[in-house]
Amino acid sequence: MGSSLMVSSKNHSSTWADISRTFLTGDNALYVSRIYASYLEDPNSVSLEWRHLFSSLGDSEAEVLKDLLGPSWAKRPYLEEKPAPAAPLLQAPEAPEDFKVAILDSIRAIMLIRAYRARGHMIANLDPLRLVQKDYYPELDPKTYGFTDNDYDRPIFIYDVLGLPYATLREIIERLQKTYCGTIGIEFLHVQDPDRKLWLQKRVEGEGELGLAEPIHDVKWKKRILKELITAEAFEQFLHIKYPAAKRFGLDGGESLIPGLDEMLRKSSELGVEEVVLGMAHRGRLNVLSNIMEKPYRAIFSEFQGAAVLPDQVQGSGDVKYHLGTSTDREFDGRKIHLSLTANPSHLEAVDPVVVGKVRAKQTQYNDQERSKVMGLLLHGDAAFAGQGIVAETFMMSQLHGYQTGGTFHVIINNQIGFTTAPAFARSSAHCSDLGMIVQAPIFHVNGDDPEAVVKVMRLAAEYRSTFKSDVVVDLVCYRRFGHNETDEPAFTQPLMYQAIHAHPFISQVYIQKLLQEGSLKEDDVLAIERLIERKLQENYEESLSYKPSKADWLAGKWEGFAPKTGKESLPVTGVKKDTLISIGKALSQLPEGFHLHPKLKRFLSARLQMVTENHPIDWSMAEALAFGSLLVEGHLVRLSGQDSGRGTFSQRHAVLRDQETEEKYIPLNHISKAQAQFEVWDSPLAEMSVLGFELGYSLAEPRALVIWEAQFGDFANGAQVIIDQFISAGEAKWLRMSGLVMLLPHGYEGQGPEHSSARLERFLQLSAEDNMEVVNCTTPANYFHALRRQIHRNYRKPLVVMTPKGLLRYKPAVSALSDFDTVSHFKKVIPDSMTATSSMKRVILCSGKVYYDLIQKREESNIKDIGIIRLEQLYPFPHQELVDLLKSYSKADVIWCQEEPQNMGAWAFLDRRLEAVLLEAKVKAKRPIYVGRPESASTATGLLSRHIFEQNLLVSQALNLVK
Repeated sequence: MGSSLMVSSKNHSSTWADISRTFLTGDNALYVSRIYASYLEDPNSVSLEWRHLFSSLGDSEAEVLKDLLGPSWAKRPYLEEKPAPAAPLLQAPEAPEDFKVAILDSIRAIMLIRAYRARGHMIANLDPLRLVQKDYYPELDPKTYGFTDNDYDRPIFIYDVLGLPYATLREIIERLQKTYCGTIGIEFLHVQDPDRKLWLQKRVEGEGELGLAEPIHDVKWKKRILKELITAEAFEQFLHIKYPAAKRFGLDGGESLIPGLDEMLRKSSELGVEEVVLGMAHRGRLNVLSNIMEKPYRAIFSEFQGAAVLPDQVQGSGDVKYHLGTSTDREFDGRKIHLSLTANPSHLEAVDPVVVGKVRAKQTQYNDQERSKVMGLLLHGDAAFAGQGIVAETFMMSQLHGYQTGGTFHVIINNQIGFTTAPAFARSSAHCSDLGMIVQAPIFHVNGDDPEAVVKVMRLAAEYRSTFKSDVVVDLVCYRRFGHNETDEPAFTQPLMYQAIHAHPFISQVYIQKLLQEGSLKEDDVLAIERLIERKLQENYEESLSYKPSKADWLAGKWEGFAPKTGKESLPVTGVKKDTLISIGKALSQLPEGFHLHPKLKRFLSARLQMVTENHPIDWSMAEALAFGSLLVEGHLVRLSGQDSGRGTFSQRHAVLRDQETEEKYIPLNHISKAQAQFEVWDSPLAEMSVLGFELGYSLAEPRALVIWEAQFGDFANGAQVIIDQFISAGEAKWLRMSGLVMLLPHGYEGQGPEHSSARLERFLQLSAEDNMEVVNCTTPANYFHALRRQIHRNYRKPLVVMTPKGLLRYKPAVSALSDFDTVSHFKKVIPDSMTATSSMKRVILCSGKVYYDLIQKREESNIKDIGIIRLEQLYPFPHQELVDLLKSYSKADVIWCQEEPQNMGAWAFLDRRLEAVLLEAKVKAKRPIYVGRPESASTATGLLSRHIFEQNLLVSQALNLVK
């Protein structure tokens, strides 16, 4: 080994050509690394000429040789072997000087190559407008490494780097600039996995059409690109002419996205992808809908003319055309692929985790354990990608076991501006795409004016995502031909940019000239394509004048069999046979043989067993477990996700048990029966918006699963408000998209301060209208059990918001009997007082949640017999008739609404007039409800325990008429 490096000390006839054929290749690279490793351990252990060489290296040159050693933590068995004796090697002082020069040239050339791999994108030709002034980067200058003008034509050995055994410095630089500084710029050296890095390097630097920088020679491929490009441009121009005053957020300036997406989908289908879930913002959405999703032009034109998007019989508020989604089947080379574009609001990136959650659900439906059949595709704007934190949150989740989907394909439509904000004011990083480095995603920058480069980048990125099941980012650098919307005047704020844009030719014109010059097609070919597309657009426009949608795009596929809520549905059967409950309870209390359980949890499991076998009262945690278990036995997947949900924030759930010696996990809910469905519980990352969005997406794709997001404390929902406001509360009305998502929000005033008392109940009630969701504040474990089960046992889906307790989880009076769960039981919207109502009742208190137990305890302590207490378990939809029927029995009583929350919070503002209407219909003495609770406050609660206790005692006493 290493003999090819030997040069006789008596015969110096070896030339540089001889050395260059062998230096640092194969065994020699290892050989040199061994010598260098020995030198680092003990300089005197190597011969003098090697010592002279290594000592003369600069820091950066030494780094190159260190790379040959591999990481410092890696095993290096070869260090146990000493290098061959120095005698046969080049010996000082007779060692030829040109050998040292050759080694240094090679090392410095490799340093230059590495610099281009790392920084070549900074001087690449990426901006179609050529407005970005490129800086000088000394690491890309050969002079930085000691090369002079006289060195450009001297051969340098680079051991097959760039596919060259050796080359002149001039040839090396030309190849580097072509590969890394053309219309494609690559960032991949931040990828730490050496296999991935090497794969990318080979594909980027390869020769022929596989090489990313090499031109496309296939004429059919070129014609397909041109046709898609002209189609995209013609569509935008047609809309601009026909509807000049309408917003459309056109793709003008970025039309190469369409052939790029087409090629990416074509390649992905070849690689086994059967379904793609898309999410995107406004820019270019209509073009993607028409030319990728194949939504008929006539339908889009009809919407511009003000016609309804939905059939006449379908209710809903609808939304603007550039927020809508759709689904379709496409065929590429005989392979079908299903595409679904997710509807989204104007919060541009909020759809990201929703898409990823839908992908995860569909992968479960496919039993796609390799995560190769369903893929997420997110199209971003440059300003939004860099500026909105939800993008970083979505990346953060991408490799977590409970949320991974095999990599999301990200495309940034980089207009180089956000509304009127220039990049210098929109981000602190060099590129808008830098967030992709969070997960070591390779980043491909590409000039949108080079559609062939766009297509090749999209194809390679699809291969990378498929091969490594990892996120990938394509930064499509283009421009926005008009303003933020087509009625905006962009020259107010970017006059120089828009002077350049107005003078800039259309992408198709640039590409047509290229194809004509190289002889790939004739002008007649171009005219034929243009006329075909113009005719199709005109025909569709004429058809749009009488177009009416025939069906709504919902309740198909996995949603078949579901229907909109009418209000006439019968009460769902949510009770469970006693024998089934007992068998579930026993399974939840059993452990595998040899499992070392924490001693405190032995009592926990023993108590659970007694609840079902000895009729001990059932607490909140057991009721929840029975709800989960019964649904699993019935074949419904249950997915629970949230911060610390496995154990439970309040150490109440213990759905996941840990062996105290091995930390092996055991989940009793997955061991009830052989035929049961899967129970998933995931301790989520410390994020709310992304995780809630993910679980919402899961519920949108899988209606037959119970999908739950749990906040660590209810106020944590504040961090997810966009998902709640724009998707959960309004998704069905705007987009005809049902969801059965459950939100568990710990709520209740127990002296834990302003942040951990209130889940902001008032916000959810303010969002409640048109039967859009359900809001409950249960006081019994049984009612919670039935609320969860009714989510599944109905032929429609509504989001469910549950104000869950904290202190009540172990409060002895807050329990239910096993009989409250059996087949004749059901969810109770209102729970009447246990004390019989009589005409002598002076007062009736209406309340919801934990405060009931404070009221009932104080009433018993004070031996009060003339005040009734009624619990509202469901606040929305408001149980109007149930309350009317109950309050008729309190015909002469004052009616109190008692709550823990301040007067400007909680349920009071929502219930005030509704209760007034109830009293009017019940024809009782009381005409208005009386408020009792904390006074108005800017903060949700006090942070002082003593003050909390005082306030709580006062409001309870006032409600019971003990104090004024």
